[in-house]
Amino acid sequence: MSLRGTGQGGPLARAVEAFSVLSDAGFIDFGFLRSFVAGTKKFGTTGAAGFHAQALRDPSHISIIDDAGPLSAGDLDRQTNAIARALTEAGVKAGDGVGLFARNHRGFVQAQMALDKLGANTLLLNTGFAGPQLKEVCEREGTRVLLYDEEFRPIVEAGMPELTRFLTHHTTDWPEPTLEQLIESHDGAEVDAPAKPGRMTILTSGTTGTPKGAQREAKSQGLDSLIGLFGRIPLRVGMRNFDVAPTFHSWGGLHLLMGGILGQTIILRRRFDPEDTLATIDRERPEGLVVVPVMMQRILELGDDVIRKYDTSSLRMVAASGSALPGELALRWMNTFGDNVYNLYGSTEVAHASIAMPDELRSAPGTAGRPPRGVVVRLFDEHGKEVPQGQTGRIFVGNPNSFDGYTGGGNKEIIDGLMSSGDVGHFDENGLLFVDGRDDDMIVSGGENVFPREVEDLLANHDDVVEAAVVGVPDPEFGQRLRGFVVLKEGATVDEPGLKEYVKTNLARYKVPREIVFLDTLPRNPTGKILKRKLTD
Repeated sequence: MSLRGTGQGGPLARAVEAFSVLSDAGFIDFGFLRSFVAGTKKFGTTGAAGFHAQALRDPSHISIIDDAGPLSAGDLDRQTNAIARALTEAGVKAGDGVGLFARNHRGFVQAQMALDKLGANTLLLNTGFAGPQLKEVCEREGTRVLLYDEEFRPIVEAGMPELTRFLTHHTTDWPEPTLEQLIESHDGAEVDAPAKPGRMTILTSGTTGTPKGAQREAKSQGLDSLIGLFGRIPLRVGMRNFDVAPTFHSWGGLHLLMGGILGQTIILRRRFDPEDTLATIDRERPEGLVVVPVMMQRILELGDDVIRKYDTSSLRMVAASGSALPGELALRWMNTFGDNVYNLYGSTEVAHASIAMPDELRSAPGTAGRPPRGVVVRLFDEHGKEVPQGQTGRIFVGNPNSFDGYTGGGNKEIIDGLMSSGDVGHFDENGLLFVDGRDDDMIVSGGENVFPREVEDLLANHDDVVEAAVVGVPDPEFGQRLRGFVVLKEGATVDEPGLKEYVKTNLARYKVPREIVFLDTLPRNPTGKILKRKLTD
C-alpha cells in the first residue's frame, strides 16, 4: 500500500493550501521574505542563512537564550563573522572537513554558523562517543580540525590528539584558542559568501554498529516540503522554541535550522535535566518544546507534585522524534500537559516520512501519522511488491530532502525512486502509518515472525513498568526465543510470571518472552534510542 501527502489536488487547490499554510506560519510578510531571500542567496539553505537574515531584519532580536543568557541576532552575526575570519587565518578553507563536538549552547551555534560562512564541510559528532569511536569516525571522514567542548578533552586526547583544536565551551584556561578569543581578536564585519555552500554530515545512531556518515548538500527545502512541515507541525515565525533534543542529531539540528529560517528565539541548555526543563519553560515561556521521547518519560517520572510547581501553559507544540514514541507515553503526556504532542517519524537518511498530530495520537495511540505534503510512503514485501492495506511491509519514502549517500560509500535500498527507512510497518483502515520495528529486528521463533515493538509497547503499558525492550536470542529448539528487559516503577509488585501472564492475555502465545530480565535502566545513546546490541550481548 502507498500513501501520499496532502496537496495533490489541482493547481488552484494546491495554491490555496500553500497560501493558507504559509500565511498561518507567518511567511507572508514582505520584510520577512526580503531578509529570508537575502540570507539564502548569500549562504544557501544553511543555519548561517537563517540567522544572518534575522540580523538583517532586526539586529536586536534575541536569537539564542542559553545558560549564559540572551544573544541578539546582530551580535551572533558579527561574532560568527569574526570566528570565520579567525578559522580562515588558521588555514581552514571551503571544502575542508571540520568536526563539531559540542553540546546544546551558543558555542555550537556560533561554530556551525562560522563553518557555514566558510563553506566548510561540517561533521557533527555524537557527544556520547568514546576515544576509539571518535578516532574511527574522524579518520574515515578526513577530519583534521575540531571545535569542541572542554569536557570532551580526555576523549579527544585518547582518540585524535593530533587534530587542530578550538574550544567551543570551557570553564578553565587551556592553551587552545577559545571562540571568545577568536571573536575578540578578529573583525566582525560582513564576510564574503563561499563559492559553494559546504556539506553537512550527520552520523547515524549507530545502534547496530559504528555510526555511518550521512551527508547532505546545502539545498533548498522546496516549497512542498516547507508547506508539509508547517501544515502538520505548528512551527511559526518568531515563536520561542526550546530545543532540548541534541543539536548534533538530525532532529535537534532540524529545529536549529528552522529556528534560524523562521526568525525564532531558540532556547538551549547544555544538559537535559527534567525539572530544570520545567523550570525553564516556566521562566522563558516557550511555545514549542523539541524532545526525544525518553525526555518526556523522564519529565513524567518527576510526579504530579513536582510538575504542578511549574507553569507550562505556554506550550502549544511538543515535537517528538528520534526514537519510537509509545502510545501509552503520548497519552500520559497529553493527559498531564494537554493535547500538544506532534510525533515525527523519519530517519537520518530519508528525512521525515510521516507526522502524527494530537488528535491522531488520541484516536490511535502509537501511530506515526500521515505523510505531509511532498512526501510519499509505500510499503513493499521482500520481493519489491506493494503489500495490501493492513499487512506489514518494508517502509520506503520519497522525500526531496533525503540524504546524498554515506560518506564511506553506499546508500539505502531504493525501489521506484523511494528510499528504504530500514523499518517495517503497516497502514490501518484510516490510512494511519504504524511502525512495527526495524526490518532487521524481526525475530523468527518456531517459524512465527515477531516484531518486538508490539510486545515492548504492551509491556510499557503495564501499570508497574517504566520501559521495556525485547530482543531475540539463540534457541536450540526454536531457532530464536524472545527475551524481555524491563525497568519497573518504584514500589512495583509485579514479577516475571505476572508479566508473562499479562503478555499471554493480550497477545498470541508465541509472542510471550521466554524470560524477562529486570534492569535499573535500559542502555541508550544520547538521542534516546535503546542500544539493543548491548542487551543481546
